[in-house]
Amino acid sequence: MKTVSLREAQDRLDELAQDVEQGETVTVTRDGKPVFDLVPHTEVAEPAEKKGGIDWEAGQAYLRSKGIINPVPYIAEDFDDPLPEDFLITPLPKS
Repeated sequence: MKTVSLREAQDRLDELAQDVEQGETVTVTRDGKPVFDLVPHTEVAEPAEKKGGIDWEAGQAYLRSKGIINPVPYIAEDFDDPLPEDFLITPLPKS
């Protein structure tokens, strides 16, 4: 990995671009502190689709690969059970 100052990067941009095209990462600094990296471009894959919609299995596999353990939302077993009577708000009396 190569490190250059912002001024040097401005002066040598064409040369640095060639280095990046060869797979090298270049860190650009200002006052000795990293500001940004020049990195090789990577192609982004098109989303996987099936006839009639999105390939959910591929989507879940992608989410798992990014560290999300369980991408399926959690729904409690008693979600559809009736609410207790004391949970409901008593309606206001009609005037």
